[in-house]
Amino acid sequence: MDGTTATTKRRLPAGRKAELAAYVADTGQVTVVDLASHFGVSIDTVRRDLDQLDREGIVVRTHGGAVSAMSVPGRDRGLDVRLQMQISEKERIAALAVELIEDGSTLMLNAGTTTLAVARALRNHRDLTIATNNLRIPAEISPSVFRDLFIFGGAVRTITQATTGPVTLAMNSHSPEVDIRSDYALIAVGAVDGSGFSTSNLGDATMMTEMIQKADRTAILADSSKLDRRLFAQIAPLEKADYLITDAPPSAELAAALAEAGVTVLTP
Repeated sequence: MDGTTATTKRRLPAGRKAELAAYVADTGQVTVVDLASHFGVSIDTVRRDLDQLDREGIVVRTHGGAVSAMSVPGRDRGLDVRLQMQISEKERIAALAVELIEDGSTLMLNAGTTTLAVARALRNHRDLTIATNNLRIPAEISPSVFRDLFIFGGAVRTITQATTGPVTLAMNSHSPEVDIRSDYALIAVGAVDGSGFSTSNLGDATMMTEMIQKADRTAILADSSKLDRRLFAQIAPLEKADYLITDAPPSAELAAALAEAGVTVLTP
């Protein structure tokens, strides 16, 4: 047994399942036999992992294997899986996004692993006011970065570790909701095509739309695997964004649509 196989077998089950789901997402469609061989575990173990991942909406179970949830509209992958996907691409996108932000700015960040990368990349910024529905950001961002940090209330979606609800804030239960504005909305989306920006969940789409409406400028964040794709819930047409930040140039057709809509494309 080589070192790689031994390491794989010693991994904790949660870590193995996350890597297994990421492998299915990257491959698109796999068999139980292939997964057992790739990860050096038994077929029964793979079947149990796939059954659980299917219940969590992370992969779609098929006879003898699984397919990527990306191929099935309306299915969400868990945050632990998405944290292992396109890591370097998200970091490059985040590095570009924070260059737009000046100290003292107000900004809104939606849920997602790309916006988590942005929160980490803001480490050298100061005096920011940040509002988000991303429940992981308070643990990921340095207290030295922000003056105020707000979490939008609503129902908690465990699979994405985010809230879903109105983009409003109130100081307490007796005070009226305050109309909020921000300098920037940094919005990570699930798909970008000529019709605009979209995602798989209707509640998430509604929140993203509201964030865009309440921001002076909007930067859409999407790695290149999300370009030239369309998902179930429309967020906004292309012209509602000021920037598209991605890790590789879009296709000629999409680039032309973005230019016509007045969207500036930023790539590393």
